[in-house]
Amino acid sequence: MTFQTYNLFVLSIIMVYSGRVENRLNLLQLQDDIDKLKADFNSSRSDVGDGGSIFTERLSNWTERNEKRIILSQIVSMYLKILENTDKSKAHVRNISEELYTLKESLSDDSKKMEYLKNLTELQVNDSKIQRKAVNELFSVLQKLGDTTSSSGRKRRLVQRQCKC
Repeated sequence: MTFQTYNLFVLSIIMVYSGRVENRLNLLQLQDDIDKLKADFNSSRSDVGDGGSIFTERLSNWTERNEKRIILSQIVSMYLKILENTDKSKAHVRNISEELYTLKESLSDDSKKMEYLKNLTELQVNDSKIQRKAVNELFSVLQKLGDTTSSSGRKRRLVQRQCKC
């Protein structure tokens, strides 16, 4: 996959999962703008392909639509950070930035979920109060986990019963 195709692919995925697929012309215009942005960043250098892709490999590990929306909200934020220090007087930079900001807005709930996950990893599990609260919630957490795993297990068993293989 060429770098141009890769960029269009990532942007297409973001637009599909954010529900913005209705304007296909916009995507074609963005491809032209992305080509100009690539020239700005000199992205045709040979080192661009080193080490594989940055985002699409990570996307392949996320299978559910809601999961992908969470990771895509972070990818959009990364693109916006990349564009922060670019020349905003260029029309193609403004067009891409505007589209990314619109996409970010449509993914804002998913961004909040990512923040929650970040906060969760920063919990001070050595804190005795946190430990007491966590132990107090353990049964409820295990119940919820059981609900999610048993429903998927139930679906698997149903499919196996229905299959006349």
